[in-house]
Amino acid sequence: MNALIRLFTLCILSLALAAGALAQAYPSRTVRIIVPYPPGGGVDGMARPLADQLSKRWGQPVIVENKAGAATIIGAEFVARSAPDGYTLLLTSESTITSNPHVYSKLPYDPIKELAPITQLIGLPQMVVAHPSVSANSLGDLVALAKTNPGKLNYGSYGSGSQPHLLYEGLKAKAGINLTHVPYKGIAPAVQAVLAGEVQLTMAGASVARGHIQAGKLKPLAIARQARLALMPNVPTLREAGFPDIDPQSWFGLFTTGGSPREAIDKIYADVAAVFSEPEFRDRHMIQRGFDPVLSAPDEFAKFIQTDLQSKGALIKISGAKAD
Repeated sequence: MNALIRLFTLCILSLALAAGALAQAYPSRTVRIIVPYPPGGGVDGMARPLADQLSKRWGQPVIVENKAGAATIIGAEFVARSAPDGYTLLLTSESTITSNPHVYSKLPYDPIKELAPITQLIGLPQMVVAHPSVSANSLGDLVALAKTNPGKLNYGSYGSGSQPHLLYEGLKAKAGINLTHVPYKGIAPAVQAVLAGEVQLTMAGASVARGHIQAGKLKPLAIARQARLALMPNVPTLREAGFPDIDPQSWFGLFTTGGSPREAIDKIYADVAAVFSEPEFRDRHMIQRGFDPVLSAPDEFAKFIQTDLQSKGALIKISGAKAD
């Protein structure tokens, strides 16, 4: 009996030592960051410098793999089906986590159970913008203009469930106005359509919109942000404009496969936070690009996801967005 007890004790100690070694050793081999978008976009542009810095910190290769397609579903499913060891990460936007569950009647991955949140990296302030020919100078003015000209104002989006679609359909429902939806194949074509006067309205990232606003080619009506942007202090927030419930928050976050060791998740979070705290990295890859650094802890990020999931659900229900 004593021999069995000693053997059992040795097994427990061995498992504890192995777990401790795993936490200390992570990562001991190549880590992959899956980007469910094509190369060259905003998510990809965040993943690559982050991978470079993590590789230097860890002394292990950190590679970015683009698995684009099917509204980020291909990349998300790949990570969800990977080994739960923290060696396969997903860097994606809110669409994968809080929009797709409402837009698609069935997904091949569960964003809550099969993808473990590590950190919300950034928030992307989105601006409500109009062509200069639109006489409205605020959202209040726009509502009044739309009421006197029903159906004559158009807005460009990048598809059903996209940020502009959710915002303007929300505005239509809240204000009781009629706007015509014109979908394009991406945010860049939608912005170009407003610049060319093909449509009158859209939403655009603050970093993209700012140059066009300064050149007098776009008119800002509001910004989807908790507070006004320091670079454009005269542009009110949606809350200040009287529409706090139609903010289709946009963000980037980092995830790994559900069930991965908490020690690995905490290690990744701590080192990512350290990279983002470096002034040069922060300025070059966030501030200059018009991004709001967030870097929330895993549990805090998980709570935020639940809130955003509910908010997106309400907006998507109003918009009627469906992919299938």
